[in-house]
Amino acid sequence: MEYRTLGRTGIQVSALCLGAMMFGSWGNPDRQAGMEVIRAGLDAGINFIDTADVYSRGESEEIVGQAIKGRRDDVVLATKFHGAMGEDPNQRGNSRRWVVRACEDSLRRLGTDWIDLYQVHRPDPGTDIDETLGALTDLVRAGKVRTIGSSTFPAEEIVEAQWVAESRARERFRCEQPPYSIFARGVEGSVLPTCQRYGMGVIPWSPLNGGWLTGRYRRSGTAPGAGEGAGGTRAQRMPERFDPSDPHNSRKLDLVEELSKLASEAGCTLVHLALAFVLNHPAVSSAIIGPRTMDQLQGQMGACDLHLEEAVLDRIDELVPPGTNVAPWDAGWASPALEPGRRRRPRPGP
Repeated sequence: MEYRTLGRTGIQVSALCLGAMMFGSWGNPDRQAGMEVIRAGLDAGINFIDTADVYSRGESEEIVGQAIKGRRDDVVLATKFHGAMGEDPNQRGNSRRWVVRACEDSLRRLGTDWIDLYQVHRPDPGTDIDETLGALTDLVRAGKVRTIGSSTFPAEEIVEAQWVAESRARERFRCEQPPYSIFARGVEGSVLPTCQRYGMGVIPWSPLNGGWLTGRYRRSGTAPGAGEGAGGTRAQRMPERFDPSDPHNSRKLDLVEELSKLASEAGCTLVHLALAFVLNHPAVSSAIIGPRTMDQLQGQMGACDLHLEEAVLDRIDELVPPGTNVAPWDAGWASPALEPGRRRRPRPGP
C-alpha cells in the first residue's frame, strides 16, 4: 500500500481511503459483514477510514466504531456533519449549536475520544463560516478533533474559509473532499488548484462515479440497481441518475464501452483505471473507495500500484475533456444562488 501526506498536516494516509457510506441500511445492512470488510481493508494496509453521521442515520459510524476496537491508534478516522439527523430543524447544518452536539454524538457512536479529520459535509448559506470555524476551533483546542476539513465546497468558499481563519485566528480547513472521477472532472478547473495553493489535502469521493465506472452498467448488461441486495445503492435511491433514457446517462453508457476498451488495452480493469486516474492528479492525497462487499473491496485494492501511461491519460482527456462533468448532478452541490427566487427580481405590487 502506498502512503501519502494529507496536505501539509504531516499525517500519513493510505492512497486508498475506506469510505463507509455503504455500511448500514443505505448499502449492506449486515453489520457483521460490514465490520469484516473494514477489518480486511485494515489488514491490507488501509489506515484511513471516512464516514459521516448522516450515513444510515449514524449506523455507519457505529459499525466503524465496532470494527476498529483495539486498533484505534492505527486508524486515521474521518467523519462529517451537516446533514439532517432528526426532524428538529436545528439537528442539521453548520451552526455552532449543531456542530458541538454533532461532534459529541459522533464520538459516542464511533466509540472514541477523538476524530482525526472532522469535515463540514456541505456549505450552509444560512450560517456565517466564522460561526462554523469558531466551533470547530474550540473542538480542536478541546482535543476532541485533530484537524478539520470541508466537503464539496466550491473554490470561492474554500478561499473565503481560509481568509476568515487567518484574519480571525481560527483553525483552517486542511482538507477538501470533492466529487472527482473520469465522469466528474469539474473540480479540475478551480477546486483542485485552490487546494494546492493552500496546501490542503484532497480526498475525492465517488471516484467510480456511483458505480458507473465499475463496468457493471452496460447497454446490454445489468440494469442499474438490479441485484444490489437489501440495502441497495445510489441506483436504487436516486434512479433518475441511472435512467438510461436520460441523455447524460446515455452518454455514460457509451463512455463506459470506450473506457472498458481502453482499460483492456492498458492491461487493467476498468475499476483500476478509474481509481488510478484520480490518484494520478498531483493534488490528490487519497481516493475514497466505497465497497459494499468483500468482493468489491478486493476488486479495488491494488489500484494505487497502477501507473497510467501518458497515452492512456490523453485518451481519457479526449473522451471526457478536462474540467467538465458528464452530468450536472455529478458536481455534488448546486449553488442556491441559481434558484429562481435568488436570481429573479420580484415584480412590483399593484
